[in-house]
Amino acid sequence: MKKVLIAGGAGFLGSHLCDRFLAEGWYVICMDNFYTGRKENIQHLFGNTNFKMLVQDIVDSYPHQDVDLILNFACPASPIHYQLDPLFTIKTCFIGTMNLLELARKTNARFIQASTSEVYGDPTIHPQPETYWGNVNPIGIRSCYDEGKRVAETLCFDYIRMHKIDIGVVRIFNTYGPRMSTMDGRVVSNFIVQALKGEDITIYGDGSQTRSFCYCNDLIEGIYRFALTEGITGPLNMGNEEEFTINQLAEEVLSLTKSSSKLIKKDLPSDDPKVRKPDMTKTKELLSFEANVKLREGLSKTISYFKSIFLDS
Repeated sequence: MKKVLIAGGAGFLGSHLCDRFLAEGWYVICMDNFYTGRKENIQHLFGNTNFKMLVQDIVDSYPHQDVDLILNFACPASPIHYQLDPLFTIKTCFIGTMNLLELARKTNARFIQASTSEVYGDPTIHPQPETYWGNVNPIGIRSCYDEGKRVAETLCFDYIRMHKIDIGVVRIFNTYGPRMSTMDGRVVSNFIVQALKGEDITIYGDGSQTRSFCYCNDLIEGIYRFALTEGITGPLNMGNEEEFTINQLAEEVLSLTKSSSKLIKKDLPSDDPKVRKPDMTKTKELLSFEANVKLREGLSKTISYFKSIFLDS
């Protein structure tokens, strides 16, 4: 039985990856410090003999694990969380990633690095291809995450050049779905929670800025294919090519929740990107992958999830 180590495995995406690899017959080691990960996301797996929970911060030293595959999804991913302790975020991106890369070097495991569309910053090219170097503020309030993920990519490629290990870098675009936290702080969960509670829906800026929203099941399928395709390094964009304004997202959420919430506008945060959409040409060619779930369908499933949380609380 092959073994996979999923760092950040109790998080939103990490927990879905645990499910997928277990379903495919892997032995799964879930590593998480529960900074943003939640036991509720993986509680259903505790009785599975092919699942092991390792409470561990990737920044700290940890016992050697013989594994065939490592997925690094261990990092706070929303501004409200990664800005809370920016030094911790930077350490997670650099020291934590290096620790896992060292494990990959020692075990000859394939290594998948979860990067982000934030490496493109506030882009001047649209949509964003992997060849674009980005437009990132290196000293702003988002820099701990944006530059942290950029330096993590640098580490990956230096390990390829120096140690010849098998690495894949995936740049994830605005993913949403069940198991997002009600306190996640990202736009989809914010809007849904506010609508279900009947609170004002907060739009930062004039709402004309765009995003491309990818439902989690689509993303997990793409990452799974990437992880099992040895020799493809990337970086590869992973997301949905359909583009929506923030205003359109808010209207969809209001429609699906039948909420009477009002839309209010506040100042746009510093360095918030005006547009965001992946160029998926390379990913389609190499992995035969593209997202299939439409926004309205994905939002409906996500809203049902949040409703179940509020009913249980």
